[in-house]
Parts: sequence; structure tokens; C-alpha cells
Amino acid sequence: MALGKYSRVDGRKSSSSYCSTVTVVVFVALCLVGVWMMTSSSVVPVQNSDVSMENKNEKQFEDSQGDLPEDATKVDNNVSTNQVEKNDKPEGTENNNADKQVENKESESGETKANNSDDKEKKSEENSVKTDGEKGEAQVVEKEENKKDEKTDQGPIEKKDNPLKERHCPDNPPTCLVPLPEGYRRSIEWPTSREKIWYRNVPHSKLAEVKGHQNWVKVSGDYLTFPGGGTQFKHGALHYIDFIQQSVPEVAWGKRSRVVLDVGCGVASFGGFLFDRDVLTMSLAPKDEHEAQVQFALERGIPAISAVMGTKRLPYPGRVFDVVHCARCRVPWHIEGGKLLLELNRLLRPGGFFVWSATPIYQKLPEDVEIWEAMKKLTQAMCWEVISITKDRVNGVGIAVYRKTTSNECYEQRSTNDPPLCKDSDDPNAAWNVPLQSCMHKVPAPSERGSQWPEQWPARVGKPPYWLTNSEVGVYGKPAPEDVVADYEHWKRVVSNSYLNGLGINWSTVRNVMDMRAVYGGLAAALRELNVWVMNIVSIDAPDTLPIIYERGLFGIYHDWCESFSTYPRSYDLLHADHLFSKIKKKCNFMALVAEVDRILRPEGKIIVRDKVEIISELENIFKSMQWEVRMTYSKDKEGLLYAQKTMWRPTEQETITYAIA
Repeated sequence: MALGKYSRVDGRKSSSSYCSTVTVVVFVALCLVGVWMMTSSSVVPVQNSDVSMENKNEKQFEDSQGDLPEDATKVDNNVSTNQVEKNDKPEGTENNNADKQVENKESESGETKANNSDDKEKKSEENSVKTDGEKGEAQVVEKEENKKDEKTDQGPIEKKDNPLKERHCPDNPPTCLVPLPEGYRRSIEWPTSREKIWYRNVPHSKLAEVKGHQNWVKVSGDYLTFPGGGTQFKHGALHYIDFIQQSVPEVAWGKRSRVVLDVGCGVASFGGFLFDRDVLTMSLAPKDEHEAQVQFALERGIPAISAVMGTKRLPYPGRVFDVVHCARCRVPWHIEGGKLLLELNRLLRPGGFFVWSATPIYQKLPEDVEIWEAMKKLTQAMCWEVISITKDRVNGVGIAVYRKTTSNECYEQRSTNDPPLCKDSDDPNAAWNVPLQSCMHKVPAPSERGSQWPEQWPARVGKPPYWLTNSEVGVYGKPAPEDVVADYEHWKRVVSNSYLNGLGINWSTVRNVMDMRAVYGGLAAALRELNVWVMNIVSIDAPDTLPIIYERGLFGIYHDWCESFSTYPRSYDLLHADHLFSKIKKKCNFMALVAEVDRILRPEGKIIVRDKVEIISELENIFKSMQWEVRMTYSKDKEGLLYAQKTMWRPTEQETITYAIA
């Protein structure tokens, strides 16, 4: 496709032709200069003074706790006021006066916005929508895009590396709306979704054809069904899970072992059935080669993510997973000096278990024997202790369980330093776009993170980690241990007094939740009694609180919201964004994040945004232009809350995006 029109000059050598050529060239040059002057005059300069002023007034971490009072969710044009608890209020206010204060605000100042505001309708007309003809995507065209210097939050909890890096993302990130598959229907609710999903929602049958005999997934009429099996547990995941604990009682699912990484997860049935044992599993597909297996998992309501293993570290902190599991994941752990297994060693807590269920353990083919001998040599050199090697006669497979060392004594007694110990300067928590290292980090000293096992679940969720000290300043300005407790109490109040009642959310339709800007995981902790799971996102330029989230028995991932998140379209039922959009506005493409939110969120999914009033107003206009239902907006003291629901609407105008089909 031609991107521009070009003039062509013939090769005549006459003087008149020469003069004509010069004239044309001069004319074109003048035109280009004029166009450049016109466009450059419309560029908005970076306001460095705003950033520096913010930095002057900022605490050691980010914005203060309680940016939006808890009573800010009381007024909803679609929800009756008696649905909201009267004690959902800022600290120090009286219960009896809270509702009256909100009513007076609405009648006197009109800060609670009417959904039919004429001003908003005018602004929403400024946003146009187009679709991609090749991929069926819809293009949200931003009227004006202002970019400012990136602002970095700083703080002493744990500092992450953010090295200069080469990224293979488009210079102009996509601002497009992904279409719905033909015949798409509202997702089946949990726990029924674990057993079956609508075929039309994920219309892929290749995996059922390839793995149907192993009970991964089958096509049954309008449904894809999941018998609960896998390559290594054809007769059901629960039997397999219980067999592991029978072999190694110390695993203690749901008590000692709470947070699990399942590498090579298939359709994530292992993680899906571990919910019955009160275990939270991060299911990881290093390569989604069987077509949409991670998308199957998410549609079923099971946590899953696709991330390549091979050259870079996985986006998790070091020493955070209680158990790492691999059931015939076909990852060549033993090659290249054991580089990939050493990455698991980085992620595993000292004393944590590696559960390996693969053919080299129980088959005698030459290739299997060779791999088994290489793994024995490698794990011994890594100071992993063999706890159990057993055979599950029901499934006909073997399972080896290793335990990571809890001291540096074994490392020091090795005859050779191979695999070598990492340099002291190598931060095990530096994980964003960091190359894999063929080395092992030392076991931390007493009182440091990772030197002790967390308390058993659920006691660990409500207590500050042992390694946080009062000398450390928390995100909200208090001593770090107090900060964690205050954050937990804050989100418990917000959830119980507002989110569960005041917004009118039918929580039976919510399963997959993402906290797009988590701090200590307080929201996830407050929601733990519901049938939901929460993916906590910690931005790469924010204080590194992700280890605290894992220590509490929750999980999450590092991410840069200037890039797309590694998930399939229509993955989440509820997104929660606490002062995220205002920060992105200063860093990168605001509309690209809006489009990413639309991509991630399921039709009829919800979003709760807490942010500055001007951001709330802008998002309300944009969401309306995309035909979303804005269920509630509220503002107070320059802070606001927006609750909206995505609809089934998709635009019809189409536009080809070349890099999307390259």
C-alpha cells in the first residue's frame, strides 16, 4: 500500500527541463518548510516545572493513603442509596452525618455528575472510532496527544533495576478495539466454568484434537469441556494433587504451600483444582504452542499468563514461590549449564519445593535416561535435596520432589563453583527485561527476606512480613510494618462498605480481577473471602512492594503500562485502577492504555477508577464514546471515583493497521 504520492521527472537534458526541475524542487522545499512550521507550532512543550513541583511536595513514596475518602462511593445514579453502608466514611467523621453530607454535596455543588451532561456529550464527540479490516480491530483516534517526561516514584522498600533496554513494541502503540468472536456470550460463572466454557468465546479446536485422548479439553456441542486431566494426570488433577502431598506431607497444600508457579501449565487444570486446597497458582505457558491454552485457562477463571523462557528473567521477584511445579512441561532444564532451572532457583523460596513430573523419572528410553542423569548431576550441584521419587500407579507417572537449600553451607563445600554463585551486586529481584544469569544467589542472612518461611496461610495475609523494620518508610509515610497494616484496614473498609454493596456489582459474575496499580495487595487481601482471584500489578517505576504481596500469600507481576500486558483479549471481569491513569498521562500514550483496558476486559466486565477529578471526567467521556455504561461518578476534594461497565458494542468502521498484520 502506497503511503504517499511521488512526482516523477523524466531524463531530458534540455535547459528548459532543467529549470523546470529546479523550480519544482524549490517549490516543494518551501511547502515542506511551511508544513513543518505549522505542525511544530501545535506541539505542546513539556512542563518540567509541574514535575519538579510534584517532586518537591512528594513524600518518600507515592501519594498519601486515603486519596479518596471511603464515602466517595455513596452516590450512584443506578444504585439506591440504601445499598451503601452508612459507616463507609473517612476516619474521624460521624456515621449519622455521612449520608447527609453526600446528599448536600449533590444538591448544592452538583459534584456528583449526571450521566447525560451536555458538556460531556460534546467532548465525547471529539473521539472517533475505526476498525482494522484485516484483524477486525477498532481504532480509537485520539484528538490530541500530549507527552510529558517520565516521572519515577522512588522509595526504600526494595529498589528495582530498570536498565536501558531495546523493546520490540511499536513506536505508536495500538489504540484499537478488538472485535468479539462471532456468537460470543457472557462467560460461564465459576465454579462451573472450570468444567466447561462456551466454544464460541474461544473458538479453537486444535488442542482438543491433539490432546483430547489425554483429557485436557474436548468439544461437546456448544461447549469446550475440561475433564480435569492432563498429560501426567489423565485420571484427574485432584488425585494427582493429593498424591504429591501423600508423597511429601511437608508440602501441606493451603497451609505451608500457598503460592505456586506451574510452568508449562497446559490448560491450567492443576492450578484450577488447587483452589480446592486453598492454593493460589500462577500458571505459566513458556510457549503457547497448542493454540490458546492460556486463553482457555483464563476463560475458565484460572490465573494464567504467557511468558517466554529462554533469554530473560521472568517478571517476578526472587525467592517468592513456595512451590514450583512442572508436569511434562518439556522445558530442557539441563541444557546451557542449567540456565532455565537456575531461573526457577531464583524464584523459589529457600526451603521451597520443585515438583517435577516428567518421563525421564520413570521411562527408560535412551533420551530419558540421558536427561535424568543430567538432571541428577545438575540438581546436586545446585544443592537441591531429593525429598521423594515416587510412581503414581493410577496415572502411571513418576514424580520427583526437590527442596532448595536453606543455608550457604552446601554452596561453600562444593568442590567446584559450578554453577557459580552470583555476584553480590546481582539483585535477585531485578526482573524487568534482565538477561538470564547462569548463577545462584546466596541464601539471605537471618532477618533478611527469604531467610524464614512465612506463617501458614491464612495467618500470613494480615501480618506485616518479619523482614520489614520500623526504620523503613512505607509507601504512605508511616513505618513500613504500620503502613502494611493501615493499607489492609483501609481496603477492608472500602471493600466491605462500598465495593460489596454501594456499587451494585453482582459479584457472582466476577472471577478474574486485576489490581492495575497494587501497592501491598490490600485490595486482594480484602477480597479473599470471595470466589475471585486478583492479579496484582506493580509498575516497574514504583516502589518494589511485590515481594510483600507474595509474602502475604498473594501474587502478582511486574509491568510497564506503557506496553501491552501479556494476556489474551477478554481475560478479566473486573479492573481496579487506583491513581494509575494520572501517572500514565505523564509518561506515555494515555489512549493506548484506554484501548488496552478495553482489550483486557470482558464484555459486561467492570472497571473501578480512583483518580484526580480531571482524569475521571476525561475517562467518563472516552468510555461513553465507546458505548460503555458509566454507572457512577463521584468527586470530592479534587479526587474522584468512576465505576463503568463495558458493553457488547463494537464499532463498524474499519482501518488496516500494517504492523498488526506484518
